[in-house]
Order: sequence, then structure tokens, then C-alpha cells
Amino acid sequence: MELKELRNFMQVARAGSVSRAAQELRLAQPALSRQIKKLEHELGISLFTRHGRGVRLSAAGSLLLERAEEIIQLAQQTGREISERRLPAAGRITLGVPPAAGRLLIPPYVERFQHIFPQATLHIREGVSSSLQEWLLEKRIDIALLHNPPHLETLEIRPLLNERMLVIGPPPARGKARPTRAAFRVRDLADLPLILPNTAHSNRRLVEQAAAEHGIRLRIKLEADSVAFVKALVEKGLGYTILTYEAVQDEVTRRRLTAFPIARPAIVTRVTIVTLRDRQLPKLTRDAGELLHEVCSALVRTKQWAGAQLC
Repeated sequence: MELKELRNFMQVARAGSVSRAAQELRLAQPALSRQIKKLEHELGISLFTRHGRGVRLSAAGSLLLERAEEIIQLAQQTGREISERRLPAAGRITLGVPPAAGRLLIPPYVERFQHIFPQATLHIREGVSSSLQEWLLEKRIDIALLHNPPHLETLEIRPLLNERMLVIGPPPARGKARPTRAAFRVRDLADLPLILPNTAHSNRRLVEQAAAEHGIRLRIKLEADSVAFVKALVEKGLGYTILTYEAVQDEVTRRRLTAFPIARPAIVTRVTIVTLRDRQLPKLTRDAGELLHEVCSALVRTKQWAGAQLC
């Protein structure tokens, strides 16, 4: 059974006449009749009932017509997709990233993107996870790198990596009540004056969930949604915060901040690649998402994304 035969069968079924279909297909009527008989012989059943004015589909013929339309449509779609993959993706795509990950990720990602998609335009937006999620749902961005996104039916979530959260304090020379311990337990967080983002922020919710599970209440001294602002306030000795190591690596190396592990248990944030759930997602969006996964994975494997583990 060949696609050409199925197409010709569909033409006969629609025309209701072998002779009329032969004219429309510009085929000799005997040749078209032989194709129909060949199909009937292969299937072992009559596809048409003959009458004085032409032909009418049998029950088996009606089923074959339904399936033939699906097969032809699938073959055409497959051909288009294969053709698209031979061409470099073009268009415009907007990527949303959180501040800390963005500084590490964007330079190598942009370099690879421009090399692989020379005909495409990349727009990058920075924001906290709550803002990125809102922009994604509003279709203001196409792909987002999100921390702990909610499992909504409209979102396609691909887990990427896990990062441990740390207590971040002032540098060694600052902070009158700087702890001397090497690590914190979750219940110890109740004793710290904390500087955290507002409750819409995914990491704030993660920390509060851990506190609730251990029966403690956090002492929020100040709310600040900017990671840069939070780090500046902590460096001045105005409180403590909870961030990943990647967010403070430069400041810890330069002894502008101090990082303390959280143990028993650890607080872990999950980083994911998120798009809208859409079977017709544009090729550029799909390919750009795959590239994002490749670049992030390489940063983790080469330990440039410090403290992260691939899912």
C-alpha cells in the first residue's frame, strides 16, 4: 500500500466515480481501476459498491478513507518537520532568567545561540521567578529559567539542576553577633535577623516551608526583592539572608560576604526550564530550550556552576 495509491483512492471516494477521478488526476481510467483493485486485493475486501452512476464507499472503504486522510496528513507534517530541521531556525525569541544564574549562563549561551541561529534574534529579560512565571503565562517571554515553579497545566516544566541554599552573613570583620559555628540547622534560622524577598518569591516560600516543617517562625527584619540590594545590606551587617552559592560566589571569594551551609536537613532549590505547554511550539523555541539545557549542563559538569547538581 503506497501513499500514491491512498491519494488516488481518496480522490475516487470524493468524486464518487472512477472515470471522473481519473480525469481529475489526469490518469487513464484502466490504470486507476487497477490501483483500486490492487488495494482491495491487498486488504481482502471490497472498498466500493458499484452502481449505474459510479461508486459508493463500502463500510470498509469508509474506514480506509478515514485512516488514509490521517496517514496523508501525518506524512505531510513529517515532511514539513524534516524540511524545517534542515534550515536554520529564524525569528525572535525572548528568554527570561533570574539574576544570579543569568550572569553565569548568558555569556556562553549567547555565544552558542548566535553561532547556531545566525538568522534569529535573542531578547533577554532578567527577573525573579515570580515575575518570570507571570511573563511566561502572559506570553511576554518564550522560555524561562525558574526556581521551584508551581505545577500548572499550562506549563511544560523540565527539571534541570538542584542547588543547596546557604545562610549568607556579613564579612568576617563585620557583624557584632556573627555566629562562630561552621553550619546552621534549619531550626537555628529562627535566631537570625533575616533579609528576604517578599512572599511571592519562590525561594522565600521554600525557606518558609522548611521553617514550618520544623515548627519555627522566621524573624524577617527586612524584605528586598533585588538580590543585589540584599547582598549590599548583608555586607553592611544589617542582617542575614539565604541564597545559593552561585549568587554570592564572587563576594565570598573577595571576603565581602560569608557563606554557611544549612544541614540537617539541607534546603534545596530546583532550577527548571519552563515553556508554555503547546504541541505547536515554534521550532526556534524548542531548539533554544534544548540549547539552554546543554549550556547549563556543561556549566554544572565543568563545576563552573558551583554547588549545583544535575537532576
